[in-house]
Amino acid sequence: MGNLLIWDREGEAPNFAGIRLLWRAFNSDCSVDIVSLPEFIEKNADNLKAIYLAWVYDLGQTGIGCARIIDQLRVRNGLSYWWMTLLTEKCNYIKSPQIDEAIRLLAFVKWEASQCVNGIELVSADPILAKILGNWCKTAGKPFIWRSFSARPTSSSWKRRLLTLIPFPIIALAWLAKYVYQRWPLRGVGLNKWRKTNASLTFVSYLDNLSPNSVRSWEYESGYWANLPDLLKRDRCDTNWLHIYVRSDSLPNAQCAATAIKNFNLTARKSQTHVTIDSFLSGYIVFRTLIDWIKLIVASRGIEDVLRVNPYYGIDLFLLFTSEWRSSIRGHIAISNLLYLNLLENAFGLLPRQKVGVYLQENQGWEFSLIHLWKQAGHNSLVGCPHSTVRFWDLRYFFDPRTFVQVDGCSLPMPHFVAVNGEAAYMSYRAGGYPEGDLVGVEALRYLHIDATKRKSTSPVKRNNSVLRLLVLGDYLGRNTRVQMNMLVEAVKRITVRLDITVKPHPNQPILSGDYPGFQFKVDFGPLEKLLLECDVAYASAGTSAAVEAHLCGVPTVCVLDASTLNLSPLRMRPGVFFVSGAKSLAHFLALTLKQNDAMSQSELFFTIDKQLFRWRRLLLSR
Repeated sequence: MGNLLIWDREGEAPNFAGIRLLWRAFNSDCSVDIVSLPEFIEKNADNLKAIYLAWVYDLGQTGIGCARIIDQLRVRNGLSYWWMTLLTEKCNYIKSPQIDEAIRLLAFVKWEASQCVNGIELVSADPILAKILGNWCKTAGKPFIWRSFSARPTSSSWKRRLLTLIPFPIIALAWLAKYVYQRWPLRGVGLNKWRKTNASLTFVSYLDNLSPNSVRSWEYESGYWANLPDLLKRDRCDTNWLHIYVRSDSLPNAQCAATAIKNFNLTARKSQTHVTIDSFLSGYIVFRTLIDWIKLIVASRGIEDVLRVNPYYGIDLFLLFTSEWRSSIRGHIAISNLLYLNLLENAFGLLPRQKVGVYLQENQGWEFSLIHLWKQAGHNSLVGCPHSTVRFWDLRYFFDPRTFVQVDGCSLPMPHFVAVNGEAAYMSYRAGGYPEGDLVGVEALRYLHIDATKRKSTSPVKRNNSVLRLLVLGDYLGRNTRVQMNMLVEAVKRITVRLDITVKPHPNQPILSGDYPGFQFKVDFGPLEKLLLECDVAYASAGTSAAVEAHLCGVPTVCVLDASTLNLSPLRMRPGVFFVSGAKSLAHFLALTLKQNDAMSQSELFFTIDKQLFRWRRLLLSR
């Protein structure tokens, strides 16, 4: 094939005497001498995902001395800290964005194996990528040239650079001091009721996503659990609630959260017992956390050196994860996980024996200590509840199938059951090799409203033929939202279609008209189900689960396909959903949509919808 130019920057790749490989862009020109790595990744997604998960598994099994890394990081009898590291958590859309780069590198090696590349020229601002590819070329005996350029600086990049100058242990201690100071008002709140509770059903949940009525009347209502708490009350089933406080508009600080917990307990009387994980804070807990942290640092000596000398498919992938490994072992991630370990150990130790426990499953590091400690305290069944969608490229929910074989005391902590909220989640877990006998079908608590707003395929959308009502569904991440909005701004310039644009931002990511001067739209924070009934088309960001609601309600849905990231849309590979990779394709879609007369409908069973929650009640009350 000759020489290869790897183009890792914005703009079109220049002419080149050989093949041009677009590192994070699509081949919009369909040129035969241009290869898009993101397109290659999508075509080989199953294989690349499996390879990456196998790499993470093999790292944990790597020997160090006479033991595996998993055994070396034992923090409690039968519990390895390995499962709490960011490497194992695999949160590729927030905490570990470099996973996308790792997948690209694996895809490159797979693609290159079928080519005859003589030499490589890399155009990139990323020195780590240059080092990894340079090492690979050196091993393969291929010439390598790196042409660097200065990336555009941002305020966040300057902050990150500043943080890199501070030693990880200093950041960890500063984080712990700040956390204890901010959360101390929650210490002891609800603790007496927790010790004396008569309930035998416990929920572990986040203290956000509260309904407006919940803060006014002090009756606990959460978007995570819908009407399940009320139905359990009606069934005369008392419950315990262990909350993880998350700052929100309704509860902006720990003092407000403490007031909410006290009032929830007063209003519920004996039917519900509410505490937060920070109710168990104490000087002793902080001391134990520091001791565990020091022991972890000592136990981890030499592990990084072992991980570094284990190239995978000839690629030094671990170079991408050096910083996050150090943060996981001796930085604020480590001390955060160990603090939660000690808080949960105290919480479950003080709790009378429980028949059933339920927690919101996102497979964050601290959740594996929750699973282990629940079982160690002698409580019975534990149910993990993935409360939203299970997306193909959200790697937190997937492991190498060998991980599920419980062969020793330090194996992956697993709940007794996983409550899947529909056919889509069930098939995702099954495709990932999760034990089918541990999957239990339940209703989709966060999506019970969909049945009431679903459009019938026989009902035409009422539409002004000259105006297209476009609903923009924003993202949790600022970067994704900016990509989405900028693409729309450029698309509008290309079409003559008149648009009536309504923007519904994510609650944690505002979209301001001042950021897009000259672009007309209105912002609406109203209920999504109402907005979906009033629009002709939904335009969703790269990763929002709101796209699912639009699709299931029969609204024509178009999603952003961002070449810089993996396709994190929950509607990936779903029939009837459109993906656009640029302003040109978005403009084309909008122009075509105006000519359609009928709304599209969703025929696949995605969520299980039943407001009586028979499946949930059977799961919780029959044990």
